[in-house]
Amino acid sequence: MQLQNYLLVIIIGTLAGTITRMVLLRVDYRQYPGYPHGYIVHLSLGFIASALGAVAVPAVMAKEYTAFTFLALAAQQFSQIRNQERRTLESLEESELVKRGKDYIEGIARTFEGRNYLVMAAAFITAVATQVGLNTPLEWIPGVAVAVLMLFIARSFMSGQTIGDICTVEPAKIRFEGATLWVDDIAIFNVGLPDRREKMLSDALGVMIHPKDDNARATIHDMGQRMVIAHTVSVILGSKKDVDKPDFTPILRKDVDTGKVAMYMMPVERDINAMVECVNRTPVLESSLRKPLSAKAGRAAAD
Repeated sequence: MQLQNYLLVIIIGTLAGTITRMVLLRVDYRQYPGYPHGYIVHLSLGFIASALGAVAVPAVMAKEYTAFTFLALAAQQFSQIRNQERRTLESLEESELVKRGKDYIEGIARTFEGRNYLVMAAAFITAVATQVGLNTPLEWIPGVAVAVLMLFIARSFMSGQTIGDICTVEPAKIRFEGATLWVDDIAIFNVGLPDRREKMLSDALGVMIHPKDDNARATIHDMGQRMVIAHTVSVILGSKKDVDKPDFTPILRKDVDTGKVAMYMMPVERDINAMVECVNRTPVLESSLRKPLSAKAGRAAAD
């Protein structure tokens, strides 16, 4: 009977962790991980992590404390997964016309590592609740209830701050003064060919990103964050940039006095409202997030 109870604990815990990993794993505009092979790899790793987390509970109940060494080994393997994801994305970066940037790559790799720990924790907590419930008239019901709760908690980790949370994004006017391209009052670069200038005036779009406070200003000051904005908009709206058209490269330039950032690009889908929405929904990178207002000196400087 005890063996059957342990088996039920392991099954419910493993299922809870695996389902959590399935919910956390989805293909969106970034097209990563690729379908279907990327799904297979990450779901398999999620299943292994879930099984390790679930097995830990019967191991403790049976006083087999050496089983916890498997958790330490799993942690080492998950670190290797992070390195593997980083190398994969870096190799894909070579063929990207609009680069993700090293900061974005590191953030994605860190996310995939962290989610394995998350599903392991979900499986472990669910297994604990199942084990406790088997000693009561409720039996396996507490385990299922905790599994559902862990699923909602895990979903909260899927979304973080976006540019729209920390900045105000508005349409901006594209114009030329001589050979210099301007987005509102921010100069972008010089364009020598008259026919290229005419093409850009007819097809280009621009937005202005206004930081809401000094924390946001410091965040969008980061070049990695600006590369993510350009990459996100280019993936969703498409970009007319090609290997022989450097003038069509999406560019973000900062006003050194105010900290606002102007973005210029040549989208395939010329929809300014969609472009504003893309910028608003661009994720804020953990590595780019700055909070100078948290420091006394930063608050004093902002006054």
